Amino acid sequence: METREKIIIIGGGFAGLQLAKRLNNKNKKVLVLDRVNHHMFQPLFYQVACGRIEPSNISFPFRKIFQRSRNTQFRLTEVKEIDTANNKVITDEAEFSYDKLVIATGCKTNFFGNKDLEGKAFGMKNTQEAIGIRNHVLMTFEKLILEKSRSDDGNWNIVIVGSGPTGVELAGAFAEMKKEILPRDYPYMNFNHLEIILVSSTEKPLAVMSAEAQNKSEEYLKDLGVTFLSQEYVTDYDGDKVYMKSGKTIPSNNVIWAAGVTGNVVNGFPQEKLIRNRYITDRYNKIKGYDNIFAIGDIAYMETPKYPQGHPQVANVAITQAKNLGKNLLRKNTADWNEYEYEDKGSLATIGKHRAVVDLPFIKFQGFLAWFFWMFLHLMLILSVRNKLAVFFNWMWSYFNKDSSLRLIISPNKKNETLQ
Repeated sequence: METREKIIIIGGGFAGLQLAKRLNNKNKKVLVLDRVNHHMFQPLFYQVACGRIEPSNISFPFRKIFQRSRNTQFRLTEVKEIDTANNKVITDEAEFSYDKLVIATGCKTNFFGNKDLEGKAFGMKNTQEAIGIRNHVLMTFEKLILEKSRSDDGNWNIVIVGSGPTGVELAGAFAEMKKEILPRDYPYMNFNHLEIILVSSTEKPLAVMSAEAQNKSEEYLKDLGVTFLSQEYVTDYDGDKVYMKSGKTIPSNNVIWAAGVTGNVVNGFPQEKLIRNRYITDRYNKIKGYDNIFAIGDIAYMETPKYPQGHPQVANVAITQAKNLGKNLLRKNTADWNEYEYEDKGSLATIGKHRAVVDLPFIKFQGFLAWFFWMFLHLMLILSVRNKLAVFFNWMWSYFNKDSSLRLIISPNKKNETLQ
């Protein structure tokens, strides 16, 4: 009887989940390892942070996804190290042997070594962080109204650092929240004093997109009342004030860091296997120097003719790399494997109701049509029909009522934070 090859996938993000689905019910033994028990649809984290949708609407338990699988298993555990010499993955609780290993650990927020920023500013790379932002921002208003402290000293400002899609979408959503929702929730507070501030190291927002998208997004942000600070660099944050390279300071208790990411590297590999905290791979996503270890998605650094400096760390790259590797792993002969190259499908971002920008290879457009296109595409990418309907219902309710009923402050019970 032929022994099935055992493939371990570390990480269940866009890349890891797509690969596991490609290998599902095939003649392989597949084990998915992750430190959380669900896949997260990261492009909509900002809507969780702003109280527009529930975390459960964009979270998908792995055990539910693979409930009917004949060959795929899941283990909830934290990977500590890879023993490459003995083909073992070492975790908190156990060791797992593999024939082939795929690292799809993605990225985390990059605070560039600044411990104060890391300790006091919020990142937004997982569900817990998105909920943390929602809790913290809402608690700011609750404390202000309870303590009757001044609201015009800037301590409630919402400062977003980084003007990529995440930063721009957050700024737009909070600006709409300031205008439409908060005055109704807190009728005795003057929200004219609340500033939504977007700090950008570049001259225009959405620097990776076209000039048309950059100019239009800046126009949209100003229309919404967002203060856009261009070519500014945040150097520190003490919990009360944001300090910038220019010498300016911004008072704020709410700072969200969307200014960069770095790879979630697993211990067990020498430093020469990495570039900018990403594993160096060949065109088949095989980590250089290893015959049976691969990296896909944000954690993979692959140089190709079209992308000599590596691919962008976006969901489309992760998904298409996983699809290509999945096809290759199912081929009997490695001589039949296909090399990977990314075909850019375009990029898009939304900056509030009826405001979005879309760059496709063949056309660029903005405004209502772009906003509708953004909504349709994100709905199609959400995994289950139930979740699609839940998100669509919340969007429609918010669209017609200019409100949301999801502004819950949910703090963990400290006794139950860890399993004893």
